[in-house]
Amino acid sequence: MKKERLKKLGNFILKVFLLITGCISIFIISVRLGVWGSIPNTKEIQELSQYEASEIYDVNNELIGKFYLSNRQPIPYSQIPKHTINALVATEDARFYDHNGIDIKSLFRVFFKTILLQDASSGGGSTISQQLAKNLFSRKDYGVFTLPVVKTKEMIVARRLEKNYTKEEILELYFNTVPFSGNTYGIESAALKYFNKKTSQLSPTEAATLIGTLKATYTYDPNRFPERNIIRRNTVLQQMSKYGFLTNAEYETYRQDSLKLDFGNYDEQSGLAPYFREELRNRMLAWCKENATKENPYNLYTSGLKIYTTLDKTLQEYTEEAMEEHLANLQKSFEKEYGKNAPWHTNKALITSILKRTQAYKKFKAKNLSEEAIMDSLKRNRKMQWYDIDGKKEVTANIIDSVKHYLKFLNAGTLAIDPHSGAIKSWVGGVDFEHFKYDHIKKSKRQVGSTFKPIVYTTALEQGVKPCDYFSAQEVEYENMEGWSPSNSGDIDEKYLNYSLQTALTKSINTVSVKILEEAGIENTITLAEKLGITSTLPKVPSLALGTAELSISEMAGAYAAYVNESKPVSPYYLVKIENKKGELLEEFKDKDTLQPAFSETTRQIMIEMMQSVVNNGTASRMRNTYGLQNDIAGKTGTTQSNKDAWFVSVMPKLVTVTWVGNDDHRIGFKTTRTGQGANAALPIAAKLLQKMNRDTTFNSITKAQFNTPSATVTEMLDCEPTKRDGFFKRLFTNPDKKKKTNFKTKKN
Repeated sequence: MKKERLKKLGNFILKVFLLITGCISIFIISVRLGVWGSIPNTKEIQELSQYEASEIYDVNNELIGKFYLSNRQPIPYSQIPKHTINALVATEDARFYDHNGIDIKSLFRVFFKTILLQDASSGGGSTISQQLAKNLFSRKDYGVFTLPVVKTKEMIVARRLEKNYTKEEILELYFNTVPFSGNTYGIESAALKYFNKKTSQLSPTEAATLIGTLKATYTYDPNRFPERNIIRRNTVLQQMSKYGFLTNAEYETYRQDSLKLDFGNYDEQSGLAPYFREELRNRMLAWCKENATKENPYNLYTSGLKIYTTLDKTLQEYTEEAMEEHLANLQKSFEKEYGKNAPWHTNKALITSILKRTQAYKKFKAKNLSEEAIMDSLKRNRKMQWYDIDGKKEVTANIIDSVKHYLKFLNAGTLAIDPHSGAIKSWVGGVDFEHFKYDHIKKSKRQVGSTFKPIVYTTALEQGVKPCDYFSAQEVEYENMEGWSPSNSGDIDEKYLNYSLQTALTKSINTVSVKILEEAGIENTITLAEKLGITSTLPKVPSLALGTAELSISEMAGAYAAYVNESKPVSPYYLVKIENKKGELLEEFKDKDTLQPAFSETTRQIMIEMMQSVVNNGTASRMRNTYGLQNDIAGKTGTTQSNKDAWFVSVMPKLVTVTWVGNDDHRIGFKTTRTGQGANAALPIAAKLLQKMNRDTTFNSITKAQFNTPSATVTEMLDCEPTKRDGFFKRLFTNPDKKKKTNFKTKKN
């Protein structure tokens, strides 16, 4: 009886085993046949193609940014250090070189220890090849059957991978597709993000840091959880020691290393040159659309294009730093001067007009809510993140509070170019791209103030006015211009003074500039401006002399370049060439031909000498007195009516830098000229930038460049007294409080 019972039990077990085996076999066959969805065939396996980020390079071929769907940049196996490979194998698949894609021993370990004994420490059973299959082909949801289906699929794909690729090729594919922390895909992107270096430069501990994150990319993110990451990193190092990839001594040394991150951030919202990258992105999207073919369907985010630009990475960093440093202090002064009576607090009409442009207001308006109901809704508090000059901060506030908060911020734009080619070296379009996306380089046109005066003076010289001709500083009321009367900020004695051209420009005398425009002719001045590459419409009014024209930073940079480029303006540009992911040239962008000389060489030399005087003795003397700069610099400051715009143009033999500072809303200016003048609000950015360049010997070719000595003729033409005082009898019979009335003479071409 006992034997019969045992025989029955054995038969039962056998039947159960056969049944289970049969079910498993049928299930596996069904998966292979595509019952649960298609599986990549051999051809698809052999033609693997992964999305690749397009990369942006600076003039020195340094990476400055990426365009991507997922942050991925493939590299060949040869560029992956051996210790990085060893870290992966030791941690994820110790028998990688011994199996054919499926590690039977690991599967049994998982089954018995993890499933039956509930021992979570036993680890997973997926091989590197299986993990690669998961990385390459996305998982689908099959309800309760999801896990067995996807695992079976991955085993099948893993075996096909092993049949078509060598172990080295599998490792290469794995390293280039596996997700790391921080939304990065592939070892190269992760190395650049967390250590700002290529994979080939990773140390053993840095490699272990990244490999450690594969267990759980968020949990072991070295930025968010550094302590947790170090523990995991040391586990990786321990595994390397266990399998003979490290000696005990090496392990003990490496595990003591601290975590030293060096972020190379290429996110669109942050990272280096975000305004420039946005401009480039839009241009490249258009290029891809225009050049895409069936054979080459270019996609900016997936085609792995290599985009080479004129930008200088280091100079861009210095420019951003200079702006940030200066604006932090300027913003505080700006707010302090206004105090509690600031327009963003008290001007209800201003605040309401901005509120009505918000998406929240438009949404409520579309629901036909009353104004009262809309305002009540906008006053509801919620948690939000605010930009502040000292960094981001979490607050509880409403939409109205937010509008008032952001209305107070100053903004800025700075562009630096090579004046001989027009190549853009740095591009900063605003103070913070995440919160202020409006690009003041690409989109903004603001009144330029006194930075337009050099164009007026240049025209006058071309029309025969001499540098030593004198013009009265006395205020004049122009009756044919509706009684318009420009004024100066000087004392009463100034009304008896007559200035030479050099002194008038040095001191930026408004009354004289208008009189010089009268001699130059408005039409002639506009014609010269057009020769200088200015395409914006210029007002045909005497106030043109004071910079009422609204121009872009780029226009000003190209025009000022003429003063050090043989009187020829330039067209600023930034794109050099585009290559495909193989490094094959797709298109090369030649330097735009420089325009013809806009004025004579004699005039050019005179203007450079006069603008040097602005820096040495005039409105831009802070470059010398405050910032101690001894470089050869010419330039011009600019301040507009009601202190709404502050400008400074720095001209050096090999670099022209244009800076604007103001509020995005034209209705808000600086409270005082002391704070809002170009010399105080805009000049320091250029000064701080040059200080940084002076400390960096790689920029010696720019910082040590000198202006050519003017000719003897020019030197003689400038040799005159800076001012002439009216004679005794003229002063005696002139009432300083009474303005001279006359008509503004319109000079024809």
